[in-house]
Amino acid sequence: MPHSPEDKKRAITRLRRIRGQVDALERAVEAGSECAPILQQLAALRGAVNGLMAEILDSHLREEFTQLATDPRIRRQHQQSIDDVIALVRSYLK
Repeated sequence: MPHSPEDKKRAITRLRRIRGQVDALERAVEAGSECAPILQQLAALRGAVNGLMAEILDSHLREEFTQLATDPRIRRQHQQSIDDVIALVRSYLK
C-alpha cells in the first residue's frame, strides 16, 4: 500500500486510467469489435496492471527493508538489493 501522499496519488491516477481502459474494453466487446483490437486493449490493460503492481511492490519493499538498517552502508546494500529484486520483477512482468 502506498503510504506517502505522492505515491498514493500516483497509484490512484493509475487505477483511474486502468478503469478507463476496462470501460473502453467493455464498450468494444459490446459493440462486437474485431478480435485484434480487443486483444491489443487486453495486452495494454495487462501491462497497466503489471506496472501498478510493480510500483506498489517497489514502494512496499523500500518502506519495509530500508528502515531495518541504521548503518548507512548497510542501508545502501539494502537499496541495491531492492533495486535488483524490482528489476527482476519488472522484467518478469513485461
